[in-house]
Amino acid sequence: MTPTDIKLHRKTGILELKYDDGGIYPLPAELLRVYSPSAEVRGHGPGQETLQIGKKAVKIDNIEAIGNYAVKLQFDDDHNTGIYSWEYLRELCLNQASMWDTYLEKMKRAGASREILPRDVQVVNIMPMEKSDE
Repeated sequence: MTPTDIKLHRKTGILELKYDDGGIYPLPAELLRVYSPSAEVRGHGPGQETLQIGKKAVKIDNIEAIGNYAVKLQFDDDHNTGIYSWEYLRELCLNQASMWDTYLEKMKRAGASREILPRDVQVVNIMPMEKSDE
């Protein structure tokens, strides 16, 4: 379902979508950023996702239309590679509460924080190696 109206509220970081059925959905920038459809976030297959940390204060700088099927969001942390199809945005609208809960649970399990890291700090995720039969 294609939104009939999209508004970016820069101060609050909310992307508001309106639909023909009367639904109005505010999507926080942090949710959009941590669930970006980009390969950087999702990886190239199941289990390759990268947990996005330190995104609590992220904002959207720009929205760019991609044909008649999607938008590309530019975030103030320089992330701009995800293309949000109308279908995916609708999924985020309808499932944001459960998706948010899932994200917070993953953060808790990882001992990670939503707070912004200082610019001179880099985090590298190290995955345990699988045991071989050798």
